[in-house]
Amino acid sequence: MASESMASVPLTLPVLPLDDEVVLPGMVVPLDLSDADVRAAVEAAQVAARGGTGKPRVLLVPRVDGTYAGTGVLGIVEQVGRLSDGDPGALIRGLGRVRIGAGTTGPGAALWVEGSTVEETLPDPLPGSVTELVKEYKALATSWLKKRGAWQVVDRVQQIDGVGALADNSGYSPFLSVEQKVELLETADPVARLKLATSQLREHLAEQDVAETIAKDVQEGVDKQQREFLLRRQLEAVRKELRELNGESEGDESDDYRARVEAADLPEKVREATLKEVEKLERSSDQSPEGSWIRTWLDTVLELPWNERTEDEYDIRGARAVLDAEHAGLDDVKERITEYLAVRKRRSDRGLGVVGGRRGGAVLALVGPPGVGKTSIAESVAHAMGRKFVRVALGGVRDEAEIRGHRRTYVGALPGRIVRAVKEAGSMNPVVLLDEIDKVGSDFRGDPAAALLEVLDPAQNHTFRDHYLEVELDLSDVVFLATANVLEAIPEALLDRMELVRLDGYTEDEKVVIARDHLLPRQLERAGLEPGEVVLEEGALRKLAGEYTREAGVRTLERSIARLLRKIAAQHELGDRELPFTVGPDGLREFIGRPHHVPESAQDPAERRTAVPGVATGLAVTGAGGDVLFVEASLADPETGAAGLTLTGQLGDVMKESAQIALSFLRSHGAELELPVTGLKDRGVHIHFPAGAVPKDGPSAGVTMTTALASLLSGRLVRTDVAMTGEVSLTGRVLPIGGVKQKLLAAHRAGITTVVIPKRNEADLDDVPAEILEKLEVHPVTDVRQVLEIALAPAVVPVEVAA
Repeated sequence: MASESMASVPLTLPVLPLDDEVVLPGMVVPLDLSDADVRAAVEAAQVAARGGTGKPRVLLVPRVDGTYAGTGVLGIVEQVGRLSDGDPGALIRGLGRVRIGAGTTGPGAALWVEGSTVEETLPDPLPGSVTELVKEYKALATSWLKKRGAWQVVDRVQQIDGVGALADNSGYSPFLSVEQKVELLETADPVARLKLATSQLREHLAEQDVAETIAKDVQEGVDKQQREFLLRRQLEAVRKELRELNGESEGDESDDYRARVEAADLPEKVREATLKEVEKLERSSDQSPEGSWIRTWLDTVLELPWNERTEDEYDIRGARAVLDAEHAGLDDVKERITEYLAVRKRRSDRGLGVVGGRRGGAVLALVGPPGVGKTSIAESVAHAMGRKFVRVALGGVRDEAEIRGHRRTYVGALPGRIVRAVKEAGSMNPVVLLDEIDKVGSDFRGDPAAALLEVLDPAQNHTFRDHYLEVELDLSDVVFLATANVLEAIPEALLDRMELVRLDGYTEDEKVVIARDHLLPRQLERAGLEPGEVVLEEGALRKLAGEYTREAGVRTLERSIARLLRKIAAQHELGDRELPFTVGPDGLREFIGRPHHVPESAQDPAERRTAVPGVATGLAVTGAGGDVLFVEASLADPETGAAGLTLTGQLGDVMKESAQIALSFLRSHGAELELPVTGLKDRGVHIHFPAGAVPKDGPSAGVTMTTALASLLSGRLVRTDVAMTGEVSLTGRVLPIGGVKQKLLAAHRAGITTVVIPKRNEADLDDVPAEILEKLEVHPVTDVRQVLEIALAPAVVPVEVAA
């Protein structure tokens, strides 16, 4: 009926508490009698057993964190004596589970409780599932015991037949926690207890397998590294022997990066980052692609001039003399560089070379038309300061990584152009020219102009981080010079970080000086001519600058001189020209043809553009500097019915609005100005700006359009020698505009003698060279009526005919 049973029997026993320990039925354990509670329980059991035939009995109860379990184990004191360490002890055997009841009294100082044995029943015969569970547990226990080498225990486990006894045998397992053993103790059902013991043993074996796998992998890795280390040392020894055998010097230090890093003069943080990479390199194999990346990075870092600096030339007078000798004009740039050197010298004298981790660099933006010397002035600045010079061409750059570098994970990664410029210069304080910064573009690869924000910010660039280097690079001592043709093309945030210096172009006198002192000697050398073999008189140079070229810079002038010298050199080689030879103003036509830019004032009166009413001369600013701009106006035949305003010449929205304002002003103030504007209602007005292929925009042609329309309606010609600029309002006010200096230079080049500008731009005349102001009659005005009085000549055509 039942193969394994125990009737429930009431018991009264002394409690033997077990702190952080659990004894299960069937276990035999030694207990230390030095503990007062243990000794009291054993003595009480011995007193109770006197006079009887049985052995002393105690109740073994686990006590976890001061709390007793609800189930204990009936234990028999087999023997009392001394343990192996000499302390008094008792050997106790666990018999069965006891469910603890209420406390009671008994002899001795021990705690006595009432309890009842726990009944365990199993069907006979055992079900197949229980039999399989027994086999599984024995197999798992055997596997675990064999791994620990406990062969003598294997047979004992195999001989246990009882289900409950087999489960309780796991109490000897050292890997079970106290909580797990308590759970086994309080599980009364033998089958459930065996399932729990099997689950615990299976989990432990799984964890042990994982730990063994990890340990095996680690050991294999360690063995591989040790083997590789040993082979590398042997390889180094072989190489050393071969070098000695061949009589080579000790070493290729290029391969020993650690020695190179320790010998290099690097900043502390850079040294730490570099040594970490050296450690990675030493751990990586020769075939690993990471090794080549690390070597390239280390080479780049070690080639940078981290602590190399050139001493600045603090001879302020000498620096200014160098600038004056190499460039004519450009006083604003020369003054700014002179100020920078003077301030830097004073800071150095007072020990203020480094303040707040930053040095005294500079960021200048040179903005002006092509050919005025923006790029060459940067070389002169470096020469004057005694610094290295590096040019970085930014025209057409569209990839942000060109500035900040690529991440090292990319194949073919390189540092950015700024880092490469510093590396090329070989010092940390070069003069870096960022050429054509207004030509930088942006696309899906990022915006390089945004990457330049940190580079050109004096408050940030002392901790500049290149994506490739990933270490801080101090750019605060670098002098950055950026060049641009169009100020509006530079992002506002970037422009805010730079100090703006405008180069508005040269006067005719400055062009003659530049041609005589710089362009002519250079082109003589390129043409293979000695300095005295060809002489250009000053009058010839002036005519070249004034009539053969019309530009803000001197590039076309230099090309004209080169063409002239090539002609003379060719004629000399053909035997048609004797040297030395002098070229005067009248001899230019023979070599380079007729002049291309004849001033309006020098033309026949009948051939001038302003020879008919309705044409006025304005002034504008383009990417190539200042230029004159003609405005033509005409009235349509009333019979065509084409009323309204027509505008042509590729005009922008602002310029179209200016034309509407000019027409509205004349319509509303025609009677006051004595203009026949009544016919404007039925007749179309057409305003055209010649050079129709060139886009034009801006408000500064407002007064020019008003003057052209007033000339058309009144029949009065606009004076040929008058040019004007200014925005016009509906009330006739003349509002300020920009680019006054460039416009006045353009007027002077075009042969204009009288210029009308807004009154509020009068302060801008301070920027115009004095020799230009002497040759121009400038009229600051506040109202368009003043413009008409100055610009319109007396009427020679009846008003009704003009209308």
